[in-house]
Amino acid sequence: MALTIDGNAVRSVDRAAALLLALGDCAGEAGVTELARKLGLHKSTASRLLATLEKRGLVEQDDETGKYRLGLVVIRLAERAERTLDLRSIAMPELERLARLTHETAGLGVLDGDQLLTVAQADGPNLIAMGDWTGRGAALHAVAGGKVLMSALAEREVMRMVRRGLEKRTERTITGLEPLLEELARIRRRGYATAMGEYDPGLNAVAAPVHDARGAVIAAVDVWGPAFRLTPGRMPELAMQVRSAAGAITSRLGGTTAA
Repeated sequence: MALTIDGNAVRSVDRAAALLLALGDCAGEAGVTELARKLGLHKSTASRLLATLEKRGLVEQDDETGKYRLGLVVIRLAERAERTLDLRSIAMPELERLARLTHETAGLGVLDGDQLLTVAQADGPNLIAMGDWTGRGAALHAVAGGKVLMSALAEREVMRMVRRGLEKRTERTITGLEPLLEELARIRRRGYATAMGEYDPGLNAVAAPVHDARGAVIAAVDVWGPAFRLTPGRMPELAMQVRSAAGAITSRLGGTTAA
């Protein structure tokens, strides 16, 4: 069935986006009349859109002046985008070095809700390409980088995910609470995670954490590829190389590993 796009909805989204951009260009705050005039909108339309944006925390209204300014949600999104861009630019040289060293695909993932989001990737010089995962998400519990990020979460968060239900991607995927908690404790002890056919039967991976200045885990560096190349016998060496790359990125970010 073809997807029907509501023209009015698209127009409303476009106008709301224009209001946010206009507020961003203003010095501090702006009133409804000023914004409506600037964008060529009816005052009632601008007022209705601003009220909707306010409900979502994208704009805030001053109780005394009645004027609007960008909300905390926009500021948080901007900060997150800036951090991600900084992280990508800092990590890429280390990922490229790691990919050359291991001859495998190296990636950088961050927490995105209950998923690992790959924000950067470098491919090794192997003939069998693994595809570009940049911008794609994967279940935390089924991939090495996701398990690294999961190991840094509070236990109540892990329990929440398990109660909601974890997808059993393969026969090796860990979905039970106790086995998962044991796995996460093991990852914290040794400083890296592996995933052996847990997302796809033919794929193996190893990952290590990237820390910020407070010692918090903010990302995971991983190396992954076909199981016939990333054999169990290679894992100790790959783990050392991945940990070294993650440590270098941590240092470049001014971060430190947790005690």
